[in-house]
Amino acid sequence: MSIRLRQICLVADKLASALADFKAIFGLEVCFVDPAVKTFGLENSLMPVGSNFIEVVSPIRENTAAGRYLKRRNGDGGYMVICQCDSHETQLARKARAAAMKIRVAWEHESKTFHAMQLHPADTGGAFFEIDWDAKGEPEGSWEPAGGAGWTKARRDEVVRGYTAVEMQSADPRGLAERWGSIAEIALRKDSHGRIELPLDNAAIRFVDATDGRGEGLGGIDIVAADRKRILDAAEQRGCRGADNQVSICGVRFNLV
Repeated sequence: MSIRLRQICLVADKLASALADFKAIFGLEVCFVDPAVKTFGLENSLMPVGSNFIEVVSPIRENTAAGRYLKRRNGDGGYMVICQCDSHETQLARKARAAAMKIRVAWEHESKTFHAMQLHPADTGGAFFEIDWDAKGEPEGSWEPAGGAGWTKARRDEVVRGYTAVEMQSADPRGLAERWGSIAEIALRKDSHGRIELPLDNAAIRFVDATDGRGEGLGGIDIVAADRKRILDAAEQRGCRGADNQVSICGVRFNLV
């Protein structure tokens, strides 16, 4: 059984503004715009980060789930943790596990070559936990949510090279971690700083106390910096500089590692 972190989805009130920050600070480029998200009253863009993706979605009509999330968390922020599993059987086993835990499927889409499964954030806690299966089975290649394999033309590694962890914040980080670990059926561990994390094949989901007044949610991402000085200088110019070795984009803390 193999589960990898493949895509992180953020939600922004203004898509263009968030993309401008990502381009200026991290040197990222858009690789795919999915017209299908209009069904949910959204617009989006995906940007490659190493072999994975950061997606930003933004509401384009009233009363969308994303719009309600923006209000609940008082602004832009983390929205979905999207994973890729190694087989349809692995995904179906996780679906059965979620059902046994009375965790609802918020949305799923199935074709001959791809099956998406989003678990409801009201039941998982923290964020949408999505576990997808792509029949091509290329964890560093083709990915249907990014339009297939053409995304590699937009990959830029000069400033950032990938991400290694996402940070879920909660008033009860252990309880949230245990729920996610039980869904994934992966044992929890502690990182070098004693923080609880759920290890995936290529990254970790870390669970920490919520201390920023925004409540439970996806609050941070560890990103591998290739040009730290450029990142911090650009973040300073755009008003996105945070604590030491940290910048804030789209309501999310990016920790430079």
